Amino acid sequence: MASRSVGSLTVLIPAHNEGAGIVPTLFAVDGALRGADVPHEILVVMDHCTDETAAVLRKTTGELESLRTTVNTLPPGYGFAIRHGLDKMRGDAVAIVMADGSDDPRDIVQYYRKLEEGFDCVFGSRFMDGATVRGYPKQKLWLNRLGNLMIRLLFRMNYNDTTNAFKCFRKTTIDGLRPFLSNHFNMTVELPLKAIVRGFTWTVVPTNWYGREKGESKFKIDEMGSRYFFIILYCLIEKYFSRGDYARADAPAAAGSRSPAPRGGAETPHVRT
Repeated sequence: MASRSVGSLTVLIPAHNEGAGIVPTLFAVDGALRGADVPHEILVVMDHCTDETAAVLRKTTGELESLRTTVNTLPPGYGFAIRHGLDKMRGDAVAIVMADGSDDPRDIVQYYRKLEEGFDCVFGSRFMDGATVRGYPKQKLWLNRLGNLMIRLLFRMNYNDTTNAFKCFRKTTIDGLRPFLSNHFNMTVELPLKAIVRGFTWTVVPTNWYGREKGESKFKIDEMGSRYFFIILYCLIEKYFSRGDYARADAPAAAGSRSPAPRGGAETPHVRT
């Protein structure tokens, strides 16, 4: 694959009542990207916060040159916050990062390097050789593995962590995925599945995940099942019945990328179908 320039990177961080722990995340992300000479902005979307998040960010903005904030003007919800942030980003690419410090900032750098190699998007996997996972709740882990197995079988692909929110896309790719349908955490599935179905090039890299130390998770398992199912079904229908009406205009009939395989498997190409 031919290398392609990237330009600046927007690190998009949705934040709902994350005042207790967001500052270390911001400085860690900025430090990792500055150390790797990656031009960037950090865009925090305040999602209907009722705690001290706004005050904390006002103070931090004066200390961190790359930090910019915006208030989600759409209804509350992870998906709405992401949609608002994608409309406000200034970068040529975007990495979606959680505010709680669960994503390793060093992995953002490897995302950027993969974009430079020419890929349209880069996905992280917490469940492949080279990845590290600490403090993942057992119930959530079993549901995660079951859900991702179902997605892999339905879409006939090797990627084993589609529900991972931590991903990176060129802006041109994001524009090719509109309009967005997800209002909540099902956005984590909509973005990669649409990118794959519509023929954008992609690769997978191992990433590290650490359980949050402050605040509470906003993910509610009992609220998300039907929403995930809706998005999966929508993308499945588009894949098999749209006749390529929404595909990237210059996408070849078939193309692939190579990346490390999920734990326990051999390296295999990801082939667009």
